[in-house]
Amino acid sequence: MTGTSQRDATAVGRPESLADLLGGRRGAVDATVPPVAFTVGWLLAGRSVTVGVITALTVGVLVAGWRLRRGHRPRSVLVGLLAVCVAAIVVVRTGRAEDFFLVQLLANAASALVWAVSIVVRWPLLGVVVGAALGQRGRWRRDPALLRAYGRGSWVWTATYVLRVAVFLPLYLSGQVLALTAARVGLTWPLVATALALSWALVRRALPAGHPGLRHPVPAGEVETPPPAGAVRG
Repeated sequence: MTGTSQRDATAVGRPESLADLLGGRRGAVDATVPPVAFTVGWLLAGRSVTVGVITALTVGVLVAGWRLRRGHRPRSVLVGLLAVCVAAIVVVRTGRAEDFFLVQLLANAASALVWAVSIVVRWPLLGVVVGAALGQRGRWRRDPALLRAYGRGSWVWTATYVLRVAVFLPLYLSGQVLALTAARVGLTWPLVATALALSWALVRRALPAGHPGLRHPVPAGEVETPPPAGAVRG
């Protein structure tokens, strides 16, 4: 959760949504810029992977610099830039333009597995992420209602990674670079926005009436205090 999202939510007098807590759309939009830059450079240079890689790296550095100037967390910025660098290295070694998307494909497959396992072992990653953003560490797990709600919400995010793999894999295997680029754009922010809305709705619906919300875990056995009249949970 960024400091900006915290201040914005506080300024308008409302609790943060999952979009606030998970960083909003900026990271998702930024993630699509280097792949688009790679494809544009690749096409304009007569399908030269070298030019495509240089274009992607240049744009990636510019995006990283812009995000740092905007006050984004250095770690998240560097992780995004590292992903572009790894993709570039893979393409340079193989000489195949579609391999620029291989890292993303593998990352989504691994993410789908990790999210599914987290739900099964009762450490749903949605709860881990939101709990960390709220400074709760593992306290949310002692609240059966929150644990159940985060588990349901986490299935939505698991499904997004499965969907990406289902779309990316056949396109990658057939070397469809333009289609991969379009899929990368279409399955980034629009899909993230949908997942945010659905998971937020599931989490809120799973919480029983009178539950004080995400910020106030209620350990098993404790009596929940109903929120003030007109208050919004979350």
